[in-house]
Amino acid sequence: MTDFYKCSICGKIVKVIAEGKGQLVCCGEPMTILSTFKSVQEVLDFAIEKEEEARQFYLDWSNKLDNKALREQFLQFAGEENQHKEKLQRVKSGSTFKPSAKQVTDLKIVDYLVDIVPTPDMDYQEALIVAMRREKASFKFYNDLAAMAEDEPMRETFLALAQEEAKHKLRLETWYEKEIYTEN
Repeated sequence: MTDFYKCSICGKIVKVIAEGKGQLVCCGEPMTILSTFKSVQEVLDFAIEKEEEARQFYLDWSNKLDNKALREQFLQFAGEENQHKEKLQRVKSGSTFKPSAKQVTDLKIVDYLVDIVPTPDMDYQEALIVAMRREKASFKFYNDLAAMAEDEPMRETFLALAQEEAKHKLRLETWYEKEIYTEN
């Protein structure tokens, strides 16, 4: 289907859309190939792994943030990422689910912010930026998987997951607008 590469330092994932010469590099190091997907099961396994990574990210950061409301929001996101993982596991077992007909608004706030590499000493604003970028990447990832899906139920499943990630991004951008933009 396609190749995905991952940076071992920052965790960024890159989808190869056109073959080129040379090696993919991120954070000064060569990126490693995650998978050349050969089956739907491999795609689902990869997506399940990504949902678990997202869940762990939000759990880890919920313990590091001083802002109680954001900490609670991150815990809620961790729970939702776990629900996505469970949905994917059910899909792997033969179930499907439908995307919402309603498209989620994109405030595009994160499109105009600098990229932040997660560090243990991130501040509140940086944590929000990292989280927004992660959700945007997840949204794109599921839309890419939907475009590659060979059957309609699988395509709808990936579109539904993309909309879930778009909802997370919208909530984070709303938080950012409220908490960061209004402070300046």
